[in-house]
Amino acid sequence: MADLKCRVENCIYNKDELCSKGDIMVGGKHASNSEGTCCESFSERKEDSFSSALDHPSRTISIDCEASKCIYNSNYKCVADHVEIRGCGACDCRETACSTFKER
Repeated sequence: MADLKCRVENCIYNKDELCSKGDIMVGGKHASNSEGTCCESFSERKEDSFSSALDHPSRTISIDCEASKCIYNSNYKCVADHVEIRGCGACDCRETACSTFKER
């Protein structure tokens, strides 16, 4: 499990830069840099979003990862100690990225 910092302020699962989803999926099967990745678990927070069931943020989280060229991908699991997801103003998962990605 990785220490996750989520900088996607408008994600419904983001609570003070911690994730309340429980686990996330980083996409980017053919990514060769962080811009080619995304948080596929992203869901945009809307003004009328219901979030009381999502109020249990965690500092550590399980991360599945499709970015096969990343040095932290081990059998589709992220093994990095610290992971940062970014996406200022994201409206779609493709506007997010894993800043921790490093190509093999």
